[in-house]
Amino acid sequence: MSETTLYIVRHGKTMFNTIERVQGWCDTPLTKQGQEGIHFLGKGLKDIDFSYAYSSDSGRAIETARIILSEHTKGKEIPYFIDKRIREWCFGSLEGGYDMEMWGVIPRVLNFQTYDEMFTTDVTFEQIANAIYETDTAGWAQPYAELKERVWSGFEDIAHQCEKNNGGNVLVVSHGLTIAFLLSLIDPSQPVRAGLLNGSVTKVTYKNGRFSIDSVNDTSYIEQGKQQTRESFM
Repeated sequence: MSETTLYIVRHGKTMFNTIERVQGWCDTPLTKQGQEGIHFLGKGLKDIDFSYAYSSDSGRAIETARIILSEHTKGKEIPYFIDKRIREWCFGSLEGGYDMEMWGVIPRVLNFQTYDEMFTTDVTFEQIANAIYETDTAGWAQPYAELKERVWSGFEDIAHQCEKNNGGNVLVVSHGLTIAFLLSLIDPSQPVRAGLLNGSVTKVTYKNGRFSIDSVNDTSYIEQGKQQTRESFM
């Protein structure tokens, strides 16, 4: 059976990313700098033969996907779909607040002194999800089991659909915590990451119903795009 490779992109830098506010199911557009970075990424990916393209239903992911496809050699020919299952975690009543406030509260709920201490120990995404669920006073955050089912089924269905159609490469635009969470579901020995870079590419392979991780947080495609842009002006 043919192999399928997902090129999973974290969306471009947004207004809330820039001013360090919590952005899960709430949404802000890409900044001018964020758009520029994704145009470079699109140039770096323009010759990858994508069979399909997907993004979450968040505006920042849709905007990112459209910019990438606008730079692609065959962008208008690539079937593009939106899947709400690969959107970011919902942070409930913590949405829109400052990052330092949420990541100040969550460690204390889990009996850590600081954010750094939490992420340099054996904390799990399940513990973090449960802490967010417990802290959310609006009742919007998803329980861990529901969150896990949503994220896993979203990415697996995308990969399986491509596999059924002879495999190939798939562009997928998602979100930082969701991508890091997927990696931990594929390989529980993966570190619990926070802060995948905007526009970074994480590649995972899917074959015979199983995922494997190829690369994480790769910004080389952005650098390739910048180099191509410089060369075009020479």
